[in-house]
Amino acid sequence: MENDDIVWSIINKSFCSYKVNTKTQRFCRNEYNITGLCNRSSCPLANSQYATVREEDGNCFLYMKTVERSGFPRNMWEKVKLSKSLEKALRQINEYLVYWPGFLKQKCKQRLLKISQYLIRMRKLRLRRQKKLVPIQRKQDRRERRREEKALVAARLDSAIEKELLERLKRGTYGDIYNFPQVAFNKALEEEEEEDVQPNEYDEEDENEEADDEEIDEELEKELEEESENEEIEYVEADSDLEAELESESDLEDIQVEPVPSTSSAKSSLRRKPKLEIEYEAENLEGTSKLKG
Repeated sequence: MENDDIVWSIINKSFCSYKVNTKTQRFCRNEYNITGLCNRSSCPLANSQYATVREEDGNCFLYMKTVERSGFPRNMWEKVKLSKSLEKALRQINEYLVYWPGFLKQKCKQRLLKISQYLIRMRKLRLRRQKKLVPIQRKQDRRERRREEKALVAARLDSAIEKELLERLKRGTYGDIYNFPQVAFNKALEEEEEEDVQPNEYDEEDENEEADDEEIDEELEKELEEESENEEIEYVEADSDLEAELESESDLEDIQVEPVPSTSSAKSSLRRKPKLEIEYEAENLEGTSKLKG
């Protein structure tokens, strides 16, 4: 007890790190203080025999300090878990603090009652739906908004550059240089193939029809050429025969009337290529033959 009086005289009259002075009262910030007030009976440092109640994670514990454990600061406080039922917890306090001062018993019971009451209120608030207040971080929102805008501008610029490069590639601006992303080029090729699927089918049909027409035209040209060659040969033969006859009949004295050859080839040659001189001479020859006869 003498030591306790010495400690209290030092704390009361001089400095204490847990003491808080106000205009009306003095408060104690020590976590083991049973009342929260700075006085002789409720000071945990100036009392070698002391007890208090504390709450940890929704459970109440009874802390007790005795003179026998004062030499071992690590084991100075004995910790006992109290029941969640208020009646059972009060009985436990009476059992563990049988020969202790009545002031500590009463204050421990009051502290236990207050702690159990605010634990009940906490459970009710958790079950009740409440609005959650979220702080607005304006600086962070502005930063993120600016980054999003810059990213959008960069994406648009990249797409515009990609389109321009593909258009230049189609126009043949770069020649044989192919330093561009392969993925974008393959995508553009696939789009062009999809667009050109239907026109290609029609083009193939038109090409087949044109090929057939060309074959027919070639066959007709070959037939016409063969016919023209045969006709030229007939014309030459007919002209040579007529010239020979004319030469033989040039002497009127030794003329012997002979009928004009009426071959189909000659007729066809005269009809197709009539010669006025030859026809005129032939008529004259027929007239002279009649006169002589």
